Amino acid sequence: MNPQYFSLEKLAHLVQGECVGQQDLQVSGLASLEHAESGHLAFVNADKYIEPAEHSKAGALIVTEALKAQIKTQQNFIVVANPYLAFAILTHVFERKHTAKGIESTAQIHSSAIVADSAYIGHFVVIGKNCVVGDESVIQSHCKIDDDVEIGKQCFIDSHVTLTGQTKIGDRVRIHANTVIGGEGFGFAPYQGKWHRIAQLGSVHIGHDVRIGSNCSIDRGALDNTILEDGVIIDNLVQIAHNVKIGANTAMAAKCGIAGSTTIGKNCVLAGAVGVVGHINIADNVTITGMSMVTKSISEAGSYSSGTPMLESLHWKRAAVRFKQLADVPLTQLMKKLDHIQSQIESLESTRLRNNYDD
Repeated sequence: MNPQYFSLEKLAHLVQGECVGQQDLQVSGLASLEHAESGHLAFVNADKYIEPAEHSKAGALIVTEALKAQIKTQQNFIVVANPYLAFAILTHVFERKHTAKGIESTAQIHSSAIVADSAYIGHFVVIGKNCVVGDESVIQSHCKIDDDVEIGKQCFIDSHVTLTGQTKIGDRVRIHANTVIGGEGFGFAPYQGKWHRIAQLGSVHIGHDVRIGSNCSIDRGALDNTILEDGVIIDNLVQIAHNVKIGANTAMAAKCGIAGSTTIGKNCVLAGAVGVVGHINIADNVTITGMSMVTKSISEAGSYSSGTPMLESLHWKRAAVRFKQLADVPLTQLMKKLDHIQSQIESLESTRLRNNYDD
């Protein structure tokens, strides 16, 4: 594939930045400071990258005004307020885009389905009754779009994705390979030693500009819908159970698991492998650090953690013994000992003050 070239001036205009140096420099792509060549554009977003930038072979750098003043070996710049954001915007310029339109001959589409002329339907895709696929959406090979599913405009559905349960998807949504959305929620009623399946009658509603990684499961609701609001981003290998609601612009890293009927607020961040129990509420603007277990509602914004940090094995074993010993001591007995120690400290302090006064 032949590279596409853009002038430094044009790229600066796309990110509303100032072009400094050789405005007609032809740029063929983005690269890291370490591996960039003369036709590449790299970015610098912190003082710690000034030395690598000094030694980089990049043809031009995306920097702030303050960083530019510290880099003496480079002459070509795009000056912006936020280099990382500018880099993110320019990745779309150099991204390989899917330009094909139409329906491949091996696809099976029910006669009642509505597929936009500008959409692309890949090989061996199956689309059921009363489905809708919006303008410029792309559905890659081997996807199953079950009855009554609606897909908005400019969506990207990667290979082997299953959309079922009357799922409704907004515009510009990206869903990556092998993800299942709208599958049956994990609902069972125990009775006389057996589990009795509860039919899941709800759906999944996904807003605009949502990104869902590969190998995720988002279950439909038992009665109400599972909801992902606008701008939610989800990494690979995430499980979202039935009736969960996730607020706008919340981000979840890989291997998070959210149990049923939990509500997570807007602008939250769940780091890798966070677990959340069911039927709780998490406020807006909450960050939960990696591998934490959330067992109760969080009502205030902030950062929360749980779990034991990594230690050397010998230290961890000693700490585990201490934890066990602490658990074996009745809480009332422990509190009495602490009260006794506090009284002794206060008595000693009082004696010391009297002695100083007598002197």
